[in-house]
Amino acid sequence: MAIFDDIAGAVSGPSGIAHFGDAFREQRRLAAGEAFVPLGDRAVVEVSGPERLGWLDSITSQAVGRLAAGESTELLILDPHGHVEHAAGVFDDGESTWLLADRADAEPLAAWLTRMKFRTQATVAVRDDLVALGFVDGGPAAQAVRAAAAAPHSVGLVWADPWQRVSAGGHQYAEVAEHPGAALAWRVAITAPDAAGALAERLGADALAGLLAAEALRVAAWRPRWSAEVDERSIPHESDWIRSAVHLNKGCYRGQETVAKVHNLGHPPRRLAALHLDGSDAVLPAPGDPVFAGDDEVGRITSVARHFEDGPIALAILSRRAPTGDLVVRSEGGHIAAAQQVIVPADAGATADVPRLTRLSRRPTAPDPRGA
Repeated sequence: MAIFDDIAGAVSGPSGIAHFGDAFREQRRLAAGEAFVPLGDRAVVEVSGPERLGWLDSITSQAVGRLAAGESTELLILDPHGHVEHAAGVFDDGESTWLLADRADAEPLAAWLTRMKFRTQATVAVRDDLVALGFVDGGPAAQAVRAAAAAPHSVGLVWADPWQRVSAGGHQYAEVAEHPGAALAWRVAITAPDAAGALAERLGADALAGLLAAEALRVAAWRPRWSAEVDERSIPHESDWIRSAVHLNKGCYRGQETVAKVHNLGHPPRRLAALHLDGSDAVLPAPGDPVFAGDDEVGRITSVARHFEDGPIALAILSRRAPTGDLVVRSEGGHIAAAQQVIVPADAGATADVPRLTRLSRRPTAPDPRGA
């Protein structure tokens, strides 16, 4: 975001400001709710019109038809085979529905929605005049960031990430007593650039954090993202995205048959895993680097971060049949040992209790009429 580029210490990355001089300190302050992040890698799409919610409900994975003003959720748009094409956070203010998307996906998402309108009374527009600010709720910075949010229809535009808990109609595959996402009260305020600049000036440089800090908190929370965990083969099950972005009991939508089949009767062919990386050589792998179990390649790195408490961590999409023990990541910097924590287990899915049918060959034979 250009409005923050001139702040002392700001270091820009390919998607926005990576950090403001001290990534670890910024991460600690962000986690404590003492800082906010200019999310230059996100963009906002506005969907307006009286039929917007019913229409979005009919073409996406989430039940949004009765979304009330001020409520947040998340949706996916799938292809006919159930593969993820687009993803967005959703917030409705009673007059418009606001979609928060990864920047590279915003224009394609808006274009697809526009093509699907037909006679629906809805208008779709990418709002380049608005910016997104990420923060953790409950901290001292939260109230100030909330106050800076735009409110074009009297409701402040603050999206609450549903990843904290299993959404209504969702399902969690991760078999853990305490999900790391439950501790991250992630929020995104949508506002005008001048209001964001005034907020930074009022709170001071100590209240600013970069994208590296936000990514570290996301990876530690096992939170999937379109720009990282999605490729042409991705289905929601493999990254546990049914937890927050899919309603399993809503009506039909494109890709719904695959979602239901895999969840009820099958298993996703791949699975998301968390990796704790050996940090002794201070080398981090890159997204796309292969993951090996012995001599067998079993997956790819999707996200990497340095966490202020956990050290170097990563997310990886692995084959369902990949072993659950320690792995090795092969990168340009060398081989990096990785301790695996299973997120989506190999037996995820197949939740339906289907009664077994008696085979024809096993039917009892009729009694012999001669009594023999």
